[in-house]
Amino acid sequence: MSKPDAKAPPKAPMARLDRLLANLGYGSRREVTDLVARKQVMLDGVVVKDSGAKVAIAADLPTRLTVSGQPLDPPAPLTLLMHKPMDVVCSHREPGRSVYELLPHRWRARIPALSSIGRLDKDTTGLLLITDDGPFLHRVISPKSHVAKRYVATLDRPLRGDEAEVFGAGTLMLDGETDPLASALLEPCGPAEAALTITEGRYHQVRRMFAAVGNHVVSLHRDRIGGLALPADLEPGAWRILTPQEQAAIFA
Repeated sequence: MSKPDAKAPPKAPMARLDRLLANLGYGSRREVTDLVARKQVMLDGVVVKDSGAKVAIAADLPTRLTVSGQPLDPPAPLTLLMHKPMDVVCSHREPGRSVYELLPHRWRARIPALSSIGRLDKDTTGLLLITDDGPFLHRVISPKSHVAKRYVATLDRPLRGDEAEVFGAGTLMLDGETDPLASALLEPCGPAEAALTITEGRYHQVRRMFAAVGNHVVSLHRDRIGGLALPADLEPGAWRILTPQEQAAIFA
């Protein structure tokens, strides 16, 4: 008896070229049609003549399709790993320079829009994930996923010695709140420096936790989300596309 054929890989979804490029921020569909008319779009080295032509959204498309001589931007879903620098915000609406200004300008017009997975405040640096993948975003931030985040805090005063016990008890109440914090892990790194791993994401949580034990955070840096560490070679302000292996490491 012959063995059944192996299951065929799923077919890549198809999209109209003008809609794809418009959703990637290359311009309105009218402007994309003009790009095609000016012979600025090529597929496999051949000029595309029909802006309404359908293309397969396969993993290799950015290596096959060029716009104005440059490789196509990565289609959705896209997740970026960024080393957030000081003095930039993570919100589209908050005043001040934002992390989105560190990305190519047209990416701000992408549909679906890119959003940060959780936020780091203006004065906090470190590992930040930015994505247009809604299900992935919600999986990372869902309490059911138990994705921990580690921060390294430099403090105004030396540790007093009981912080690990206080933070780990699961009974600490923050000012103005009615529910105690979940247990958190504190690891001293020096007289006035500590790594704190938390599983929640309350407003300014780490700073407020240290304030609750009579200290003040001078600087704060996130170096890990789940099993994913901030790459040592990624400079502040730099970013790159998150690999599937790194994405899986978050939940390891």
